[in-house]
Amino acid sequence: MFRNREMKTSVLLFVCLSGAGLVAGFMLHANAGWLALSLCLCFGFYLFGSQAVRYRHMRRMTEEIDQILHGNDQITLASYQEGDLSILQNELTKLVARLREQADLLQKEKCLMADSIADISHQIRTPLTSVNLMLESIHPGDQGEKQIKEIEKQLVRVQFLVGSLLKMARLDAGTIAFRQETITFEELIGQVMAPFAILMELKGQTLHTELAGSYTGDLLWSREAFGNIIKNCIDHMEQGQLSIQSRENPLFSEIVIRDTGAGLDEEDLVRLFDRFYRGKSASDESVGIGLSLAKKIIVSQNGTIKAENHKNGGAMFTVRFYKSVV
Repeated sequence: MFRNREMKTSVLLFVCLSGAGLVAGFMLHANAGWLALSLCLCFGFYLFGSQAVRYRHMRRMTEEIDQILHGNDQITLASYQEGDLSILQNELTKLVARLREQADLLQKEKCLMADSIADISHQIRTPLTSVNLMLESIHPGDQGEKQIKEIEKQLVRVQFLVGSLLKMARLDAGTIAFRQETITFEELIGQVMAPFAILMELKGQTLHTELAGSYTGDLLWSREAFGNIIKNCIDHMEQGQLSIQSRENPLFSEIVIRDTGAGLDEEDLVRLFDRFYRGKSASDESVGIGLSLAKKIIVSQNGTIKAENHKNGGAMFTVRFYKSVV
């Protein structure tokens, strides 16, 4: 209460006036002095008592607001009858009611978006499945074999694009419930690297790992994120080495992925994780979704990702999973 500047001013003014009144009263007559002392004490008790009650109400209102912010929908602000506090209470009640309406509306929109995404997924996958079945029924000796192979290639690309867009939409809608499980980096990288073993061998690339530590997250979605990061490194490097190192400390778990390729263009570093952004060295088949999706997944698991060029050459991605919300 006494940290309030207004209260300090009031106390100082009260002390000065009371002191002056007591001196003047006792100078006139002893009875006048005692009367002035009694009045000062009564006024002092009233002043400090009313301020104490007011600050107690304010603390209670603050606690109730804090509970509302932490998701307690059962809290309704208490009734206050003290002028300014009553006005503040009324305005806060209106604000809370409005925020709850917006939260309910947002939840309904999320549910609607989730239903729409599921419907779109079904509608798109059905014709793709039909086309795949028709392609399988065509014999290699038929005419148009070259066109058929091109169709198969494009279908694979469409399936990847549709799958990535649906994943991105689900992340944007907040309809994914990420698991909270302890994942070792050795287990994660082991599962991520398995599909790339043949490709790396064909390109003459080697893998170097120094893996230690673990983090809390969702293994399935983490595989998706790190798979996109590692694929980016492999695609932008011919012969060379892919290095993956991880460590853990009391604040965060960190994993660093580095290649020995040409590195990232300085202009690309600013927009590398933007959706649909294709860098200067991107291939014609790139659609600019992989790294954007990876960042979205990592951030959703209380992590951060940073891309930069290593001082000795090559691109480097640093991912940190924090042990508390940052």
